[in-house]
Amino acid sequence: MPAHDVLIIGAGLAGQRAALAAAETGASVAIMSKVHPVRSHSVAAAGGINAAIAIDDDWTEHAYDTVKGSDFLGDQDAIEIMCSEAPGEAMHLEHIGVTFHRNDKGELDLRAFGGASKKRTAYVADITGQAILHVLYEQLMRHHETVDSFEEWFCTSLIRDDDGHCAGAVARDIRSGTIEVFNAKSVILANGGNGQCYKPTTNALICTGDGIAQAYRAGAPIMDMEMVQYHPTTLAENGFLITEGARGEGAHLLNSEGRRFMEDYAPNKMELASRDVVSRAEQTEINEGRGVGPDGQGIYLDITVVPRKRVLEALREIVNIGRDFAGTDITREPIMIRPGQHYIMGGVRTDVDGQTPIPGLYAAGEVACVSVHGGNRLGANSLLDTLIFGRRSGEHAARRGKELAMPKAPATRASEDAAQIKQIIDRPHDGRRVSEIKDELGATMNEFVAVYRDEDGLKKAGEIVGRLKEQAAEAYVDDRGTVFNQDVLGALEVGYMIDCAEMTIVSAIDRKESRGAQFRLDYPDRHDEEWLKHINVTRSADGEPEISYSPVTITQWEPEVRKY
Repeated sequence: MPAHDVLIIGAGLAGQRAALAAAETGASVAIMSKVHPVRSHSVAAAGGINAAIAIDDDWTEHAYDTVKGSDFLGDQDAIEIMCSEAPGEAMHLEHIGVTFHRNDKGELDLRAFGGASKKRTAYVADITGQAILHVLYEQLMRHHETVDSFEEWFCTSLIRDDDGHCAGAVARDIRSGTIEVFNAKSVILANGGNGQCYKPTTNALICTGDGIAQAYRAGAPIMDMEMVQYHPTTLAENGFLITEGARGEGAHLLNSEGRRFMEDYAPNKMELASRDVVSRAEQTEINEGRGVGPDGQGIYLDITVVPRKRVLEALREIVNIGRDFAGTDITREPIMIRPGQHYIMGGVRTDVDGQTPIPGLYAAGEVACVSVHGGNRLGANSLLDTLIFGRRSGEHAARRGKELAMPKAPATRASEDAAQIKQIIDRPHDGRRVSEIKDELGATMNEFVAVYRDEDGLKKAGEIVGRLKEQAAEAYVDDRGTVFNQDVLGALEVGYMIDCAEMTIVSAIDRKESRGAQFRLDYPDRHDEEWLKHINVTRSADGEPEISYSPVTITQWEPEVRKY
């Protein structure tokens, strides 16, 4: 039975940064991932990382931009910590080997991103997440004596002891089917968001809300789940991400009339308004008949206005994506895009050290909600979030572990989870396939819980998800083996996704206003008097979501009309 001071579930940027920090603080660490660490979804982060490192910039300006971008739902104490610590974290990355792009003077180059008042996004072409992930992985190899890596292990549940503390987790070795209990003084969830609830999504297939749902089932509160970000530029054909870096370099958005329509919606920031504003503008153009493409469901992103040399230097990956998946040379012609699901602002509620209300359980990255993003995340703040709060979680969990004895999780938990998997395998073939349920879930969420929402659509989505929840409990699998049985894991994942979808829908119905990514056609205005608060969802004794509220922390910026 493996035992460690800190068990980290998820090996993307938040998980690896937490592992590195915990190891450097003197803890014994286990880092677990259902894929190889450098295949984590962090590898898809393209545009860059925000930090006020320019001479004419200041972290307070970064913090204000973030607060404004959040539509004043972000907790300002957490935002201040993230933005004030950003320059030091960026410099740390540069010193340990991240090859950030430099300008002609040899200084770190910075690009413009949406919602920012200044250029403050450091980047590595359009592979920033991949570059940082590989460097952190290399750094962790230096700590091989104190950091144990469990690659291709699937966490099936969290463990709480008799005192209610988190005492570890149960996990399945994907390669063999073996199930083990992992004892730990602290567990850090770092396993990403639940983008696969939507179809299409820019998220990897592994982003199935495992950590959010497992924390929910363990009794932790989940916060701000109604806030789901649609990225303005995803490939119309399949939802692949076209980085915001393209607009940061000067690309234009055009409707069917060839017009830069953002001047109607955000005349000061144009294409570099916040993501929720740009996505709604695009969807409005499409809905009003000014979309492009055969069915009028797209918008043109014109990158030809950017010098070709610069495109090939700073946007080389989307040059490949345009060529390989849309048959478009973006250096010579516009490419068709549309808003697509991209990020979950909500997640497991934590404090600024990653602690949840369950002692010993932490969360960092997209699985968590600190809340630094509130109603809308600014581009290039996600990598910053993973690194700042991954580090803080790792350090805090390591310090906490020095004062505790190793808990003894009941060994029977392995047999309980094994019995659940056996029950899935033994189901008769008279239900629905897992893949069918997942497809219907994604289509439902994208139709009714997207850029625009209303009461009738949200209730319809709730009814469909309720039916899918019943069907998922009887869904059958074809693979009955133990070696790399992705069929069984898919059945577990669809259950997690349904939990996350249910929380998103009930929160969206409850918030009767429009704020950030939540735009209610039947409640089109923001109402600070009633709704300047977080919505929390916990699981009741009968398995249903229960809603409560918590205040938004305001330190120095009072809510104001948000214009770009």
